[in-house]
Amino acid sequence: MMGQHSRSEALFYYFRLEDQVPENHLLRLIEKHISLAFVRERLKQSYSETGRPSIDPELLLRILLIGYLYGISSERKLVEELRMHLAWRWFTGLSFDQEIPHHSTFSKNRHGRFQESKIFEQLFEEIVARCLQAGLVEGDNLSVDGSFVEANASKESRIPREQLAEAAQVKQTARQYLVELEQQNPTEEPVHEQKLVSTSDPDATYATKGGTPARMGYYDNYLVDNHSCVIVGVQATAARMSQETVAAQDMIARFSAYQGREPASVVADATYGNGEFLQWLLERNITPYMRTRDSVHRKNSPFYGPERFTYVPASNSYRCPAGQPLNYVGLNVRNRTHAYIGSRKRCGACSQKAQCTGGRYKYLAIHVHEPARQRARELTNTPEFANAQRERKKVEALFAELKNRIGLRRLRLRRMKFVREQFFLAAAAQNIKRLVRFLSQPMQPTVAATT
Repeated sequence: MMGQHSRSEALFYYFRLEDQVPENHLLRLIEKHISLAFVRERLKQSYSETGRPSIDPELLLRILLIGYLYGISSERKLVEELRMHLAWRWFTGLSFDQEIPHHSTFSKNRHGRFQESKIFEQLFEEIVARCLQAGLVEGDNLSVDGSFVEANASKESRIPREQLAEAAQVKQTARQYLVELEQQNPTEEPVHEQKLVSTSDPDATYATKGGTPARMGYYDNYLVDNHSCVIVGVQATAARMSQETVAAQDMIARFSAYQGREPASVVADATYGNGEFLQWLLERNITPYMRTRDSVHRKNSPFYGPERFTYVPASNSYRCPAGQPLNYVGLNVRNRTHAYIGSRKRCGACSQKAQCTGGRYKYLAIHVHEPARQRARELTNTPEFANAQRERKKVEALFAELKNRIGLRRLRLRRMKFVREQFFLAAAAQNIKRLVRFLSQPMQPTVAATT
């Protein structure tokens, strides 16, 4: 006989939230392996010892973390979902008779205690430290890359920089931006000067990457441990390629100082292959697995390249394949290259002139950091380079997770300091998933050796 379910409600239900969350649930694994108690300790100085008790900052951080773990970028939506989700209530410690914080509470704390204490950056660093302690991160071979993330501003909001003062009379964001410029706040890195500035988000840069249409946005830069796919460095910058190597140096230096040693190698795409960054890596004995940023003229030139010429230190000159000298004439400041030239007499009578130059004499431009660039070129033909480039794809997978799973394809907050908050929280959430998965693996039994 067909049964029929009758919809009815009991007056009382007797159950515990603890019993409703499976043992293998992500939030239960996080609760088991990761302590967030450090939050209250770090924020202790931000609260008064008198007055009414505030909302527990650890509770607010747990709620925000849920949003990044499950791809809910709106705090209003996050609070609504929290009312109905048993596992989320259990993770935050909120019983059914306890009030959920209002969504505006997050904004108030973001502009106050959270921003002043840099608690989101500290959360990220705590998770990285835990990954190192657990043995998940090796720290020897790293990958670095940056991804364009669209800002919460449209290109139509841009106005000439000269009109910002007028716009500040009606736009609070523009008004605050001008105030910060006057104060010359040293804690913020200089943002690329643009002729047109967005009144919605003055820090956002109008740019593009990967052949997509130009938009307002930022770069989210990741430094990743190749072995574990754990993000060990994250930094928000203006959406300019020149900022990527600056961020890479800062992230590598900070991580090296943290683990007490330099990494063995760093892999990246050709965007990072400029002479300055390659020289910086050479000075630290870090192997660079990246292609050099050579000019289009050099790549497509049918003539002899600099690698065919031999440097003579005693005379600061170069010797061409035909054995003729090229003398030093000076430094090209714009291209950061040393110039060496032959002579019309020697080059004109040379049998290899057709393969060497199309001019009357050979002009050889040598970058000031040419040894570092040549070192990188030589590495491109090794098996290690090919393997490192395959490992680099892990960073691209992390950016795909950031945008498709976490939902950070377009930023919700505005201004560099709050964009930085979103990037730190997203990276922390990505690392937490990998850490708890690693710590939850069953221990392999050791087998005693037999004689």
